[in-house]
Amino acid sequence: MAENNSHHSAGQETAPDGASGTGQQERAGKERISPPEQRQPEPGLDQELRPKADHGEHSYKGRDRLTGKRALITGGDSGIGAAVAIAFAREGAKVALAYLPSEQPDADAIAGVLEDAGVEVHLLPGDLRDRNYRDSLIDEAVAALDGLDILVNNAGKQISVESLEDLSDEQIEATFDVNIFAMFALSRAALRVLPEGGSIINTTSIQAFDPSDHLMDYAATKGAISNFTKSLASQAAKKGIRVNAVAPGPIWTPLQPSDGQPIEALPKFGHDTWLGRAGQPVELAPAYVFLASDEASYVVGSTVHVNGGKNQP
Repeated sequence: MAENNSHHSAGQETAPDGASGTGQQERAGKERISPPEQRQPEPGLDQELRPKADHGEHSYKGRDRLTGKRALITGGDSGIGAAVAIAFAREGAKVALAYLPSEQPDADAIAGVLEDAGVEVHLLPGDLRDRNYRDSLIDEAVAALDGLDILVNNAGKQISVESLEDLSDEQIEATFDVNIFAMFALSRAALRVLPEGGSIINTTSIQAFDPSDHLMDYAATKGAISNFTKSLASQAAKKGIRVNAVAPGPIWTPLQPSDGQPIEALPKFGHDTWLGRAGQPVELAPAYVFLASDEASYVVGSTVHVNGGKNQP
C-alpha cells in the first residue's frame, strides 16, 4: 500500500513528559517505554524496531467471537493491523492481509503467528496508491476468503514536518491518497460484497480531535476519516452493514521512527498521556474485535477511543 505508508495507523504525537506515576503503570499492566532515538527508512519494519512492539503474539486469548467470519485488514503486516490480525485469527476468523511489498518480512512473521493459530491466512501485497491494486483488492480478498464479512481500513501514511512551508504538495497528496482516498475506494467496493451483518472498521486517530502541528496533513486526513465514518455509517446501515471507527492515541509501531515522529521526541513518546506511557498495538485489538463481532450489533457510526487518556470529544 502506499509508498511510505507503514501499514499501521497509529495515533501520534509526542509532548512533554506528563504524569506517569508507578501506580498508573501497574494498573495499566504495561511498562512505560522510552525508545532510543532511531530512524528507519519508510515505511519501517517491526523487525528493526527497538524495543519490539507487542502485537499479542504471546498474550491474546481468543473466545470464538469471530468464528466463521472473513476479514481483510489493510496495513496488516505490523503495528495495529498485525495485532488486529492476530486477534481476529484467534477469535476464529479467516484473514487476508494487505501491505506494502517492502514490508514482506513483517507480513511473513505475522502470517506464521496466524497459521500457528490454525486459521486460514492470505497475503495480498501491493501499494494502495496504485489504483489498479486498490480497485482489485476487495475482489482479491473475496476470491481468497470465499467471501468477505469484515473490512478493516487501517493502512496509514504519517510523516512529521515541522513547518507548513516545508510540507510539499507531493506529500500532502500521498498522505490523502493512502489515508482517505483509498478508504473511499475500498469501502465502496466492499459495500457490493458485504452481507447483512457485515462490518467496516476505520482507523482514525486522536489526531482528528487533538492535532499536532507537525502532523498537519496526517491530522487532516484523520479528521476526514472520522466524518467519512459517520456519513458512511448512515448509508450502510440501510443495508444492515455496520460502520465504526477506532481512534488510537500514541501507539508504538514502526510508523513512529520512520519519520512519523521527530527522532529526538521518541524517548518521551506517549509520556504525556494520563497513563504516562505509549500504548502497545495489542491494546487496540479488543476494540476492533468488539466492533467486528455480533456483540456490537447495535453499535453504528461510533468511534472507540483507545488513547491512554487524551483530549477527545
